Amino acid sequence: MTCIRSEIIGHGHYLPAKELTNDDLAKIVDTNDEWISTRTGIKSRHVAEKDEYTSDLALKAAEMAIKTAGIKAEEIDAIVLATVTPDNTTPATSAKIAGKLGMRVGAAAMDISAACSGFVYALTMADNMIRLGQMKTVLVVSAETLSKITDWTDRNTCVLFGDGAGAVVLRAKEGNGTSEDTGILATKIYADGTQYENLLCNGGVSTTQTSGYIWMNGKEVFKYAINSLSEAAEEVMKMGQVEAKDIDWLVPHQANVRIISGVGQKLGLPEEKVIVTIDHQANTSAATIPLALSEKMTDGTIKKGDLVVLNAMGAGFTWGGALVRI
Repeated sequence: MTCIRSEIIGHGHYLPAKELTNDDLAKIVDTNDEWISTRTGIKSRHVAEKDEYTSDLALKAAEMAIKTAGIKAEEIDAIVLATVTPDNTTPATSAKIAGKLGMRVGAAAMDISAACSGFVYALTMADNMIRLGQMKTVLVVSAETLSKITDWTDRNTCVLFGDGAGAVVLRAKEGNGTSEDTGILATKIYADGTQYENLLCNGGVSTTQTSGYIWMNGKEVFKYAINSLSEAAEEVMKMGQVEAKDIDWLVPHQANVRIISGVGQKLGLPEEKVIVTIDHQANTSAATIPLALSEKMTDGTIKKGDLVVLNAMGAGFTWGGALVRI
């Protein structure tokens, strides 16, 4: 039975030029490279300049994605941006990016706030619009400047985060309705609002009229993450009628190397099939998955035809997964 699939026809990524190593952080707070790297797997992260905004990072990743897709910005029907660090409270940062890209007047633009699960949420929304026939070509971007909501005096959180952006271009393509199709084969998103207080930014327009800083209950997040990330991956594999042995790559949210390793083991995937980029990117929230995906597609690690599972978990708690044949 034929069906409409959302094929990834372009990918892009961007990291700010400024790099902050663990040794650099040791000069700011009471920490050291060994403490950070053994607990998180992070060696360095990239940080935006004061006058470098989320839209700037997103624009760079989007431009690369459009270029690799071999299309013009005018062909894009909608842009969906996942971020928790918008340039302004309103309007949506996606609209700003659409204007700078030269997308045609009338093309839709929307922001999604689902924290570290943002890319999977945005991918799901874009896929739904394409499969319903509402859109043909959709640009999905995830971009964050977490350095601007990080408390650089708190060594428990400041060592974890970085800035960056990743993007993909999706285009409608006819498929046969099987796991051999190219494109997004399955998505599933979740939330558990009872965990709201365990990972949050302690500010907001309605509450403090400030952006606030990231705060988290690390033990609770760690405990929840492995189970939720595994659940999301297992569910989309079930929906796509594939098994772990069929998966070429797992591209998980890059929050902590121990969480990544734990999820890989729980799914029964060998270490060499699990993509890890946290060492040089740190946790860039919604941007981690498209950053890793684009980086590995660029260097040839992830190839056309590969079957990939994407899974993420973040504040809310939100989590989700996607099964994609590149």
